[in-house]
Amino acid sequence: MKAVCWMGKEKVSVEDVPDPKILNPRDAIVRITSTAICGSDLHLYGGFVPTMEQGDIVGHEFMGEVVEIGPGVDRNKLKVGDRVVVPFTIACGNCFFCKRQLWSLCDNSNPNYWIAEQMMGYSPSGLFGYTHMMGGYAGGQAQYARVPYADVGPLKIPDGMPDDKVLFLSDIFPTGYFGAVNADIQPGDTVAIWGCGPVGQFAIRSAFMLGAERVIAIDRFDYRLQMAEQGGAETINYEEVDDVIQTIKEMTGNIGPDSCIDAVGMEAHDHGFMYMMDRTKQAIMAESDRPIALRQAIQACRKGGTVSVPGVYAGFDDKIPMGAFMNKALTMKTGQTHMMRFMQPLLERIQGGEIDPSFVISHRVPIADAPEMYKIFRDKEDNCTKVVLDPWAAAAA
Repeated sequence: MKAVCWMGKEKVSVEDVPDPKILNPRDAIVRITSTAICGSDLHLYGGFVPTMEQGDIVGHEFMGEVVEIGPGVDRNKLKVGDRVVVPFTIACGNCFFCKRQLWSLCDNSNPNYWIAEQMMGYSPSGLFGYTHMMGGYAGGQAQYARVPYADVGPLKIPDGMPDDKVLFLSDIFPTGYFGAVNADIQPGDTVAIWGCGPVGQFAIRSAFMLGAERVIAIDRFDYRLQMAEQGGAETINYEEVDDVIQTIKEMTGNIGPDSCIDAVGMEAHDHGFMYMMDRTKQAIMAESDRPIALRQAIQACRKGGTVSVPGVYAGFDDKIPMGAFMNKALTMKTGQTHMMRFMQPLLERIQGGEIDPSFVISHRVPIADAPEMYKIFRDKEDNCTKVVLDPWAAAAA
């Protein structure tokens, strides 16, 4: 089969690789009909997340048709021929954490748990296509994928719903919604969101779903800010203001937002000395991430407010304003998304016409174009917001 493989820093290629096989009784094989490039994949592309190996199949947003199941799969939950969206997190369904619906913290799905424990103390769940530290599972930017614990994660999709409407239930729609849930939004609240990429766009719309009265979105690209405005947000282009935090104070009557959401994560951009220091430290591996958005979210949030962090961080970060965090009595909530808690309810919102997630798609291309699209997506060229790959389409002549 054809698959997008990580070949080193800033290099992916489409390779012919062996088809996946059933390895464990609760496995399924899915023939992938649509897959996507996620902002988190760019962290791998940039070489910022450790334990990738040359030839690893990447991608964690995918859906398709079940073509084979193992003997241990509950046939009442999944069968050959089912059309499914596969969540990016892998969960067993039976451990301490799964029983509490903390699906992204599954104790049994990461065979390389010991690597994660060295960095984090304990291991989260395994993830598709996202480093050997997170299990070394082959990803979904491919024609087929092996799905472990297949009677737990995959969500069956009703006939007649196009891929474009449901594909993002695999990650970015639930992740944006989880970011808004973690922000503890109350009716009438003001919410500030850093980052107007796909997760930020879904966080904007989710904040309104949960009762926010105002959403303030911060980014630097006009086409992403325009999309945020189409979702109802007020916007700040941080390259056009002297001080983001002061601007937010002025917009909120010097009180600050009730909640702040960091939908950027480890590769935030800015201008000034602190940004240059972060970039330098990250380049020489003296700091894992560039936590600029996180710092600003903590400083901008109103006293007693909540900071939610759906943006991905990889390791250790410098100069986090813990004094502000503690003395302002803030609450922070974060984590990889507990996918199985949100996929079905959000599917029902799509079916009910509350939202059509396909609004974020800017590019649909054959899988052969993936290497070029990684660069375009990273560099924010061609107004690129979201890339959907067709694993079976013929490459352009």
